[in-house]
Parts: sequence; C-alpha cells; structure tokens
Amino acid sequence: MTLSFTKMHGLGNDFIIIDGRETDPALDADKIRHLCDRRFGIGCDQLVVLSAPTADGADVLVRFFNADGSESGACGNASRCVATLVGGNPVLQTRAGLLPTSQDGELITVNMGTPRFEWQDVPLAKECDTLHLPLHDAAACSMGNPHATVFGDVSRAEDLGPSLENSPLFPQRANIGFADILTPTHMRLRVWERGAGLTLACGSGACAAVVNAVRRGLTERSCVVTMDGGDLRITWQDNGDVLMTGPATSVFHGKLP
Repeated sequence: MTLSFTKMHGLGNDFIIIDGRETDPALDADKIRHLCDRRFGIGCDQLVVLSAPTADGADVLVRFFNADGSESGACGNASRCVATLVGGNPVLQTRAGLLPTSQDGELITVNMGTPRFEWQDVPLAKECDTLHLPLHDAAACSMGNPHATVFGDVSRAEDLGPSLENSPLFPQRANIGFADILTPTHMRLRVWERGAGLTLACGSGACAAVVNAVRRGLTERSCVVTMDGGDLRITWQDNGDVLMTGPATSVFHGKLP
C-alpha cells in the first residue's frame, strides 16, 4: 500500500498535504515528525491531512500538524495551498471554524474568520490586557491559534522567539510575530511559529500582526505584510472578518510506502 502526497508552499512556508478523504492515513505524532524531518523524511514546516467534511456547508475537513507532531487549529498559508489543490472555491472545515476561499488567477483569498481578544480566548495563563502584555509589550489575539506580536523588534525573531513561544504566560505555547511598521499600509514581519520555529512566512501570523497593529493605531485596516518569503495582503473588514490574499505553489507529487 502506498500513500500519495503533494508538496506545496505558500511564500516558502512549506507543507506535505495528504488526501485522506478516501483512505485514512493513520498518522501518529512519531510518523508526522519523521515525515516533516528535512534529513530523514520529506521535510516541511507543517503536515496537512484532508478528510471528508463533517460540518454542513464545508467541502473538505483540514487538519494541520506542526513539525513536532502537535496539532494546530489554523494555518493560513496551508489553507491557500489546500484551496488550490482541491480546486474551485472550497469552504475549509478547520478547528478554527469554516474558512471560505476564493481564487483570482494565481492569488487565493481565505476568510480567516474573526479574531478574539479576551485573555482566556488567546489563551493566556492569567488575566492580562491583551493589547499590552507584560512580555516585551506584545499584543495578543487568537486567529484560531494563539498569537503575540512584538513591534519594533523584527531583527530579534531568532533571539527571542523560542523563549516567548514557551513563556508560562502561554499555556498552549504561542506563535510570536516580530513586526516593523514601514508605513500605515505596509509592515515587515518575521514569525517564530509554535512547534515549527522560524518560517519564511506565516499566514495566520500576518493576520494577527495586522489586527494587533490596527488595535494599536499603527496601521490601516488593509496592509501589505512583507515576510522573508514574500508578501501577503491582509484586510481586517468592518464586519470583523480577516481576509488573507496571496499565492500558493505546488512543488511535486510523490508516493510513500
């Protein structure tokens, strides 16, 4: 028996995508870590498993796993890749809710839903002002997974990322963004991802960074986010939903024994 997969990336944030809608791949944490390993496996930042949807209105159930084998509630770049792979304008069922998608040429837009700001929703270990955490004055929110954004420290992503990810303030760990505001409509961002480390791009992290910047009065509600792998357009709509627009690229297809 073989297991088919597709290797894809969104701005260099790369994924193994396994279509399990007909056959359950039965992957445990050890197998996921092996497949994600860049020397002993295929190599990726996250592994994505597709299944038959269980929610009304959804076209596919999507589960995201970090390179360390832990599961994540959302992944923006992977969502664009899944939308491209499935085709059409699929609605993705995720742990973060239903994510509608649309495609315009090479660009895919994912509605990442509404951010949450209450300390228990991020979640934090104790009650804090999520706009000014007692941790490098970061701002925090949930985009289906926990995010914190540090402003003015983009050069310190590798230095501070590991310790902030694992801070006791974050009981489920957190994705840590480091943002420099270039103009009211443009920011530079690097993200230390929970369970994956520093990646070339992070879609949900870009959404969180723009949302937190708007809350601080630093940017407008629509902003270009430049990461190491390229640009995303993030728009925080007046209705509360966050739209993420960017490309998705298929690298190769393969089979695993």
